Formats: sequence, C-alpha cells, structure tokens
Amino acid sequence: MPIPFRADFDAAKLRAAARRTKDAAQARRLLALAAIYDGASRTGAAQIGGVTLQIVRDWVLRFNAEGPAGPVDRKAPGQAPRLNKTHRTALAVVLESGPTPAIHGVVRWRLVDLCQWMWEEHRVTVAKQTMSREVRVLGYRKLSARPRHHAQAEGAVDLFKTAFPPAWRRSRARRASPPAP
Repeated sequence: MPIPFRADFDAAKLRAAARRTKDAAQARRLLALAAIYDGASRTGAAQIGGVTLQIVRDWVLRFNAEGPAGPVDRKAPGQAPRLNKTHRTALAVVLESGPTPAIHGVVRWRLVDLCQWMWEEHRVTVAKQTMSREVRVLGYRKLSARPRHHAQAEGAVDLFKTAFPPAWRRSRARRASPPAP
C-alpha cells in the first residue's frame, strides 16, 4: 500500500511551487509528485522524475514531513570528525609546549609523531593528512630549519663569507681629451 500524501496540498499548488523555485531538481521532483496527486501511478512519477520507485517513496516522505521544501538536494552528512574539542585542546597544548625528548622520543614534532601521540594519549587513529589539516586550523604552520650538511665544519660558512682584498686595482682616471680645433 503506497504512503498517503499530505491533505493540505494538491497538484495545482505543487505545480505553482515548481514554477516559483529556482532549483531545477526540486521543480522536477515537485512535478513528479503533482502527477501522483493527479492520479498517475508511482511508476509513472518515477519515469517523470527519471528515478526509481524507492527514490519517489523518499520524496513522498520528505514532502509529507517538510512540504514543498522537502524534495531539495541536501549536502551529504559525511563522516563524523575524528577529533573533538577535547582532542583539539590537548593537541594545541602539546604543540605549544613542544616535545620532551626523554618522554616523547623526538626533538621536534612531525605529523607522524603527532599522530602517534594522539593514539597513545587518546586512542584515536588519525591520518597524516587529517593531522596536517587540524594543525593548520589551530594556526600552526610547518616550519623547517635551513638545511645544513651533517659534516659541515663550524666555521666553514664564516670563512667562506670573509671579504678578501681585491686582486686588481682601479686605474687612474683619464683626463678628457682636449676639444678638437
């Protein structure tokens, strides 16, 4: 047995709502529902809407619950965030205080270290990309020191930058030639 429609609407009101809307998908859905009000079968309404019977049933349920605004496209809810407010607060505290080498085993935080810390402290698995996004939302940026060769001598850079006396001398200025007679 099909789900009954709301009694406060009819086909004319649905067609008028379809004319007023700027959303083409909503207008198509409202016209399919108007066809059902006119006596068309739900299969016929599915053909008008270009969908299956199950989707027409979903449109009817949403229309009954919300009226003409029901059959509007909605953003899919997606997966719930992995980190809640408590996790983010703890992450901000850890980032601000920095790692303790004896405890954390690192001298600077990397994203993988923060993911590992989150697992050890809160038992929440977080990917590197997610941790990167969370760290950026907290206002932190990835900073790295200027690269330096591991075997570089301490004074080598300063020695290289030492100013040497010039190897050539500037010649004396020439006098301008006398004007031609």
